[in-house]
Amino acid sequence: MLRISIIVFAATVMLAGAAYADPIEGNWKTQSGETAAIGGCGSAFCITLKTGKHAGKQIGQMKAGGEGNYAGSITDPADDKTYKGKANLNGSALKMSGCVFGGLICKSQNWSKQ
Repeated sequence: MLRISIIVFAATVMLAGAAYADPIEGNWKTQSGETAAIGGCGSAFCITLKTGKHAGKQIGQMKAGGEGNYAGSITDPADDKTYKGKANLNGSALKMSGCVFGGLICKSQNWSKQ
């Protein structure tokens, strides 16, 4: 009986964890057509490329700021330069931005949920 209770408890905890996943988590199609995976890593969300020339490379880290907004850092995988990053989630669309000079110069991409 104890064994069954432990199994039921473990299954409940696993299902509850999936139900509370942040909407930013999952696979995203980048503007250039690659797939990026966003998942929890400590107190932030790590962004890792899954396909393309730089597959397996972590290209960013974001923390939730509320109301679909995230802030952190984003790395251009082509030149390994890291920028102040932000993301805005709106349904199945994610706008990613990287900025320099205190936000004076920014580049943005629109990603879509896969």
